[in-house]
Amino acid sequence: MATETVKFFEPQREQVFIDMTFGAGGHTRALLEAAPGSTVVALDRDPLAHRLACEMAEEFPGRVVPLLGRFSELPALLRTVDGYDRQRYFNGILFDFGCSSMQFDEASRGFSLSRDGPLDMRMDKDRCPDQLSAADVLARIQEPDLVRILKVYGEEKQAKKIARAIVNARFTVKRIETTAELASIVAHCLSQGEVGGGFDFRQDKLRRPAHVATKTFQALRIFVNNELNEINYGMVLAKHLLRTGGKLVTIAFHSLEDTIVKRHLTGHVVDDVASKVPLQYISHTLAHETDTMQEMMRPHWKQINKHVLVPTDTEVAENPRSRSAKLRAAVRLS
Repeated sequence: MATETVKFFEPQREQVFIDMTFGAGGHTRALLEAAPGSTVVALDRDPLAHRLACEMAEEFPGRVVPLLGRFSELPALLRTVDGYDRQRYFNGILFDFGCSSMQFDEASRGFSLSRDGPLDMRMDKDRCPDQLSAADVLARIQEPDLVRILKVYGEEKQAKKIARAIVNARFTVKRIETTAELASIVAHCLSQGEVGGGFDFRQDKLRRPAHVATKTFQALRIFVNNELNEINYGMVLAKHLLRTGGKLVTIAFHSLEDTIVKRHLTGHVVDDVASKVPLQYISHTLAHETDTMQEMMRPHWKQINKHVLVPTDTEVAENPRSRSAKLRAAVRLS
């Protein structure tokens, strides 16, 4: 959704933006070409994406600042760049959450159901030696904890059944080390008791065919990369880094990501953390200190579009992976 992103930012000469999820650099390139003289800080936790950002920095001398790290590492990274370590400095911040096509297309990264490879799923690759891969997690985790991960991060209704099958396979067969092995275990356990034998697909919320292990893969990926906590921290950073009138654009691909963004934009945040409880379930009879209430009620954002934007049919036809995208845009208030 590069066209919509540029439209909301309305980039001008000499403005400075942060692309918090550089990926292959499509959004950054669109901003640079739309506003000659503008600058983009290109952040990504993936070493491959960082290398692409460094190549783009050579193509646009002095206009791209490549940084390698997570959202939570950004404050320290900005301190290494002269003039950028200031609050309220940036004109726009962009988030394009989730995995990039590069990660899905490379079997060795372990993100894809359609390409057999090692069960890795680390967005940082080997940059953080102590980070556990998905295979490491499945080899060590206890069944109750795995159930919770699948239920919370994957919104998987069959979490208990899948967790039991994974743990049984681990103890009776072998360590689960490839994406094909995990997908097969999930498909087999969900097919038990089904009329006519096994099945590999079911419908998602939009009635589209999806592999039965899709939610399991999503849950493990989110857990391995601590994605939701990083997204929450990124939204807190956006509030401090954007100048008054600066624009925020987020592109989410599932409800867990979009909910965090929405609650930050609507002020439904407690101690810089998006509330786990929907606003309609919050009691208005609870007593709070005056300063706390004023801070909670003071708006930080004004949403530009009332409802989320979704890709056009043309974009979905050209890039099927964009079909789940939800774009939100907002302006930082004083």
